[in-house]
Amino acid sequence: MEGSWFHRERFPFFLVLSLLLPGRGSAFTINCSRFGQQGVYTTVLDSVFDRKAFRPATNFSIPTLVNISFTMSAVLDVVWDNPFIRWNPEECEGITKISVATKNLWLPDIFITEFMDVDKTPKGLKAYINNEGRIRYKKPMKVTSICELDIFYFPFDQQNCTLTFSSFLYTVESMLLGMEKEVWEIADTSRNIIQTHGEWELLSISKATAKLSMGTNLYDQIIFYVAIRRSPRLYVINLLVPSGFLVAIDALSFFLPAESENRAPFKITLLLGYNVFLLMMNDLLPISGTPLISVYFALCLSLMGGSLLETIFITYLLHLATTQPPPMPHWLRSLLLCCTSPKKCCPAAPQKGNTGLGLSPAHLPGVKEPVESVGKVPGLKEAELNGCPGSTRAQQEDKAQKQHLVSLWVQFSHVMDTLLFRLYLLFMATSITTVIVLWNT
Repeated sequence: MEGSWFHRERFPFFLVLSLLLPGRGSAFTINCSRFGQQGVYTTVLDSVFDRKAFRPATNFSIPTLVNISFTMSAVLDVVWDNPFIRWNPEECEGITKISVATKNLWLPDIFITEFMDVDKTPKGLKAYINNEGRIRYKKPMKVTSICELDIFYFPFDQQNCTLTFSSFLYTVESMLLGMEKEVWEIADTSRNIIQTHGEWELLSISKATAKLSMGTNLYDQIIFYVAIRRSPRLYVINLLVPSGFLVAIDALSFFLPAESENRAPFKITLLLGYNVFLLMMNDLLPISGTPLISVYFALCLSLMGGSLLETIFITYLLHLATTQPPPMPHWLRSLLLCCTSPKKCCPAAPQKGNTGLGLSPAHLPGVKEPVESVGKVPGLKEAELNGCPGSTRAQQEDKAQKQHLVSLWVQFSHVMDTLLFRLYLLFMATSITTVIVLWNT
């Protein structure tokens, strides 16, 4: 089941606010007599600075239009028009732009609703004012926005973040929000920056306008929907490739002989190494939720654990077969015959000495020649000379039957090892294919 929750991600934004004043009334023009070759005298804008507590408008019945755009960056750029500041450059020594401390200016109170951190913008920044009264304030900042992330498909996930721009103080009667740039321009500029910084790729940006009602007040809002996709290269190289490599080695370890004493220790070493790998890479995984990659790791761990249990089971069968082999049921002998010799798989009456299976120890794969035939047993003539030929033959037959039973159990162990290995491969292929298909969706 897919899961989603609130998770904080840091995304830097470059914010451009442009304040336009339709229906401007009488113009306020600065006297150029105080402009000189050294710039502007410090007292020339005192009358403007005294008005910084008020919205710069010549007609307060008309709302101020604030145009907004943003770019993924680390600078907040605020631009607006102040009708009380303007001059003619031709009459003012050709000066077209001056810098002023922002503490002396009125600043729009545009904020991002999803902003979840303390504003750490340095103090004492400057703003640039051109001769048309347009003020540009570049504010270095980083926005910590809270997004509702669905990381089920991590690290191949796509996320949708919302950025809501609004005014905290000014209602629609005093301030309206608009766009400084087209949305596609914002997206193109942001996409170029995202490609060179961070682990996210910008897919698209869309916008919607809304009105926020709080009591009797109505505030204008612009909502931007930012669709981003995670770059999976880091996680593929550091998580998926090593995990798949360890599982592949575990599968290849089945080709070690079942009688080998190194097979079980080798698998134990792989299992311990995989657990250490998961502990080391835990910091790269999401801190909450259950992404699909965690299911993948759990499947890999289960495969390696099941492989070890299979080796323990086969080792137990071989130990039992070579020490105290129990009698083999007839149905199991018939099943073993069907698995080893399908052409001979037919019902047959049981014969003495398990000969109904139709296999001699010499023909069992992976089993050495059990014993010599009774006629070739050393000491047979001596036993017959001592007057005990029947007893000797019975002992040799019992010994041959025991060796034959051992060979049957050994062969059964090999058949079970092959069968479990094929089930292991089937489960691994099915699980990994399912995970890959889910990731591709």
